[in-house]
Amino acid sequence: MKNEMKKLLALINRNIKLYFKDKMTFFVSLLTPLILVVLFLTFLKSVYANTITSIIPEGIEVNKKTIEAFCGGWLFSSIVSVSCVTVAFCSNIMVLDKLNKAIDDLNITPVKKSTLLISYFISNFLTTFLIGVIVLIISFIYLGFVGFYLTFVDIIMLFVSTFCMCLFGSLLASIIGKFVSSQGAHSAISTLVSSMYGFISGAYMPISQFGKGIRNFLSFLPSTYGTVLFRQYYMNGILNQLQTVDHVPSEVTEQIRLSFDGQLVLFNNTIPTWALFVVIIGTSILLLGIYILLSNLRNKKGKKYK
Repeated sequence: MKNEMKKLLALINRNIKLYFKDKMTFFVSLLTPLILVVLFLTFLKSVYANTITSIIPEGIEVNKKTIEAFCGGWLFSSIVSVSCVTVAFCSNIMVLDKLNKAIDDLNITPVKKSTLLISYFISNFLTTFLIGVIVLIISFIYLGFVGFYLTFVDIIMLFVSTFCMCLFGSLLASIIGKFVSSQGAHSAISTLVSSMYGFISGAYMPISQFGKGIRNFLSFLPSTYGTVLFRQYYMNGILNQLQTVDHVPSEVTEQIRLSFDGQLVLFNNTIPTWALFVVIIGTSILLLGIYILLSNLRNKKGKKYK
């Protein structure tokens, strides 16, 4: 048991080093966050600021610092939420080992296949979570300059949300990675996820801006629930500032919350925060079961499913 644990730790260490060593893979995994930053700097920031200003009634003066903090919080809630999934897909060393045949060499070593599979998942999760935490810290530094309104509880729950979403992203990437057997498929999936995930999760623009049909459809996706979680904890302090210090009416702050996905509404019903966590955790448990099932399937030749 102790010997197998050493092998597991060695494999995890190997997988993490391989990911950070591949500069192109690392760049592709951060493609969506980079797109978001560019969009934010070019026009999204002004769009968000103008939208908030238009919602606030005339005669109420709102500190520019608060608006800046809101826009920054919205940006980073998008970046963290997409990173938890896009990084997981691009840091899946299991796929790379399959493509370069390294997995064949690993299969003839005295390492249990279960240990190998666990190492792939854990290393994928740790890599994704590490980058998620780094982005969180960067967001705290940025908000410290433009306006920091996060409470201690908000900060803790942001870390918890990152953990849950990284778990979801790593399991989803591990399952899909089981079916990838060519470099073309791997590149296509990585690029597609990196570029399109921001749209389906509501990271590029609020879900509330979509048509009712699309809005209801996206409300069934676990990715949307994760994005809304980050929105809530980045928004709470700022909306409280608007209401208690800037004296913005509560109905107006609630309108801002809904307009910027601070609440998830499904068929005219508001989804509570605890239900968001239940969906993410429940989906992760389901994905874990599927991953274990796939890992134990045997093909017609009696070999372990890869």
